[in-house]
Amino acid sequence: MDAIGHDPPNFECDTCGRYFRSQHAVEQHMTDMDHWAESSESGEPEYECDGCDDAFNDEDDLRDHEVKEHFYCDPCNRYFQDWNSINQHLHGKLHRNSDIRCPFCKEMYRTATGLIHHLERGTYSWAPLDRDKLYEAVRRRDPNGIISKKLLTWSGTIRYEANERAWNHAVEAYECYLCHRLFGKLASLNQHLNSPIHQEKLYHCPNRRCGSEFTTLAAVMNHLESESCGYMCFEAVQKHVERIVDPSRMIQF
Repeated sequence: MDAIGHDPPNFECDTCGRYFRSQHAVEQHMTDMDHWAESSESGEPEYECDGCDDAFNDEDDLRDHEVKEHFYCDPCNRYFQDWNSINQHLHGKLHRNSDIRCPFCKEMYRTATGLIHHLERGTYSWAPLDRDKLYEAVRRRDPNGIISKKLLTWSGTIRYEANERAWNHAVEAYECYLCHRLFGKLASLNQHLNSPIHQEKLYHCPNRRCGSEFTTLAAVMNHLESESCGYMCFEAVQKHVERIVDPSRMIQF
């Protein structure tokens, strides 16, 4: 903007922080999205998009936004080039019903990736797992390192927290000092910093000829479900995920 002489827009949404070119545009947006400040009963929206400044009070609305605006599939943690690509993906075998039940909350998931992603997030207090605890459980039952890496110095997920000093005045945004990605809100930057994106890789593909490494177990499941390395078929992954969450079984493929 400095180089070309572009001034930043002045019309900001009351709720999600997006800017618009005119008052009419921002009012139309707030009306369509119910983003008027006085209509919000729950304060700040809980679910913020990592790809832009939009925020939502409902997680399903966030997921729908990520699909339509950013061509992003959250359960698979994948971006697509256009709407046709992600639409084809969402209607493919990766997202067909498999009826996999969470052993803790009994909620049903359509894929092994979705179930493991749910467990690694540590969403529910009665589910005694998160990314770190699940990795520790997998390591205990995977002595041969079939899918888990033997990290002698690993001590758990590193927690980052940015403050106002992360504000980059040159670009008028909060900047991640690890990857230099920009965010409109400090909360969005901290959400990004505490996602697995900058964490150590804990897993690898069981196919030794593949060599792919991953920060989360959900990413391993997604890789195997995609059949990209030809190690096993989609249906086999759904069956083997039971060995991951069953503490009485050793992990094998």
